[in-house]
Formats: sequence, C-alpha cells, structure tokens
Amino acid sequence: MTKSKTVNESEPVVIKKYANRRLYNTETSSYITLDLLSQMTREGREFVVVDAKTGEDITHNVLTQIIMEEEQRGKNMLPVNFLRQLIAMYGDSMQSMVPQYLEASMDAFRKNQQQFQEAMKGAFGGGPLAEIAKRNMQMFEAAASAFGTGVPGMPGMTPPTAPATSEGSKDEEINDLKAQLAALNAKIDKLS
Repeated sequence: MTKSKTVNESEPVVIKKYANRRLYNTETSSYITLDLLSQMTREGREFVVVDAKTGEDITHNVLTQIIMEEEQRGKNMLPVNFLRQLIAMYGDSMQSMVPQYLEASMDAFRKNQQQFQEAMKGAFGGGPLAEIAKRNMQMFEAAASAFGTGVPGMPGMTPPTAPATSEGSKDEEINDLKAQLAALNAKIDKLS
C-alpha cells in the first residue's frame, strides 16, 4: 500500500535512538521525547527510528512503546478482548495476514471519520442550521437576562443592557424561532 505524503515531507525524518534511550531528531538537531514523536505521528509526519549504534530500524518497537505509554496513562483504546485475540494470532497460520487486515481496517476507519467530519462541517458550517443555532443562543441569552432581573436574592443579576422591546415583537420572534426549530427537526428526521 502506498501512502500519500503531505506537502512538507518528501523523506521521512530520521530519529536516532542512543543507548541511554535518548531520541535525537536529525532534522532539527535536537533531542526529543516520545510525546513529541506521538505528536509528529498525529500530524502525519513520517519518521524512521534507527538504533544509533547499529543502524537497525527500530521504528516498530518505538511506536509500540508509544502505544504502551498512552495505554498506561488511562487512554485505553485497545480492549482486553482485542488484545487477547491479537496475542492468540501469534504463531497462527493466519498471522501473516493480520497486519494487512488491521492496516486496511484502520484506513477504512480513518476515511469514514474524515467523511463524517466533512459532513458535519457542511451541515453546521455556514448554512441555515448555523444561523438557527446562533438565533437560539441569542434567545437563550435574552431569556437568561430577563429572568435574572426579577428574581429576588440572586446576587450578580443585573438588568439587561439591551433596549426593551414590546411583548408583541418578542412573541413574534419566539414564534418565528419555534417554526424554524420545527423545520430543522423535520430536516434532521429526513436525514436519519
């Protein structure tokens, strides 16, 4: 499987791991931590970790170490049952197929995640739903300030600073917002 490279990466960054367990980024000429390697991974930066003495590629071991540290911090993504099944596959006749299957599954998961995020941006980005949400927030803020003015014993409640409007126009605005909310609910029902 070929992976697409980002604009600013033509070659993977070489990270050297020394006997004292320190990691040295040859691109920036500085020592780094596993946390920084984890961040580079999330940013899509390609890197290779090599043993500074032997030149052996130890990227797999270091990535596994990053996963172990994340799991120990309580950010468990690997369920116990999955780990048991994975361990059981070692030495199995199907072991050679597992890496490709897991990689393809993770690629499919990432694509689905990106499509979902793009759909949500499209739905709420700049369309009518965003405008309705903005109006609802304004209505909530207006209601909160209105309720705060007449409640005795509530410290910090000050009268609203916006100019007062007539009850009729508030009722019309509320009815208009209710109609928009009903239309929004109808659209959501159609989508699901």
